[in-house]
Amino acid sequence: MHDIMAWMEEHKQDIINDLKELVAIESPSLDKAAVDRLSGYLEGLFKGAGAHTEFLRRADRGDILRLEWGQGREAGQTLVLSHMDTVFAIGDIAKNPIRIADGRMYGPGTSDMKAGFVLFLWALRCMQELGLEPRRKVVGLLTSDEEVGSEASRDVIEEEARRSAVALVTEPAMPPTGALKTWRKGTAGYQLHVTGKPAHAGADPTKGISAVEELAHQILKLQKLTDMAVGTTVNVGVISGGSRSNVVAAEAYADIDVRFMTMAEAGRIEGIIKGLQPVVPGARLRVAGGINRPPMVRNEATVALFEQARTLASELGFTVGEAGTGGGSDGNFTSGAGCPTIDGLGAVGDGLHTFEEYVAVDSLPQRAALMVRMLQEA
Repeated sequence: MHDIMAWMEEHKQDIINDLKELVAIESPSLDKAAVDRLSGYLEGLFKGAGAHTEFLRRADRGDILRLEWGQGREAGQTLVLSHMDTVFAIGDIAKNPIRIADGRMYGPGTSDMKAGFVLFLWALRCMQELGLEPRRKVVGLLTSDEEVGSEASRDVIEEEARRSAVALVTEPAMPPTGALKTWRKGTAGYQLHVTGKPAHAGADPTKGISAVEELAHQILKLQKLTDMAVGTTVNVGVISGGSRSNVVAAEAYADIDVRFMTMAEAGRIEGIIKGLQPVVPGARLRVAGGINRPPMVRNEATVALFEQARTLASELGFTVGEAGTGGGSDGNFTSGAGCPTIDGLGAVGDGLHTFEEYVAVDSLPQRAALMVRMLQEA
């Protein structure tokens, strides 16, 4: 274990250099060509670490890079999940250049989550050079659309999860302490479309049916569904409606975000939203959307994985805590498929999805070493 930590410390600058190089290859979720450029480059790096690779082609999103590494001391497989796409646009790196200051490396997607697959890569390189064997065959999925809902990769993730003994997710650790994540809320999204009737707001207002007025009633209902005691949040985050101030609005829209701790609660909230009834006479409602990600549940298997990770980190000379979050990841899918899952094994940092996003560079060797030990023992 000390050899692993020492090896990673010796290669710290190399890890940083790789991260710089991969952050420089911009990969917005909705730019297939950009994500595919990154996956093509990564294929060569993972092959160099001894992995067998293949591309799972996708028409409208970036291709998924699947890899296998090692034979394993036991039958079965360990699944490692990373995603290549970021929330940042092409050209953002010019506005937010890669830089290191006060022990922090800044740049678009440094923490979420290019450092995640860099740590995975260096874990495999370490095991290859030191002749270390994983507990089971390692299967890695580098997906292309996590930041936009994983519609093009969910089926593959769940299929691999059902074949896997455990899933290790290289999403960023929980800021600011670097804790691992043992639970995540599930997510759902709904679109509410309100139809009214237009009329001249000054000359004939009584002939109109205001979709905006109806939407206002519904927004108040929806916001009251939030119940912090059970971990449920309902947020009307985007609204639009009407055409001109002197016209009674004929249409109005709202986008609704829902987070929940259990599928039972998700079903309860969905029933309420899809059963909404109009308040303004003559207004009509239409609801679309549904549950996107099941919750990643903190269960006995997940807690056991965390305790194992905590022990291994302690043996390597550092500590990790436990946390959860309202944000979703592809770990929600592996957990929902019944695969014990530990999340947050990626970079320690903060400022995700902003130009202040950073990675704490001194933590990189530690997190890569922990990935090695998890592949060996989890």
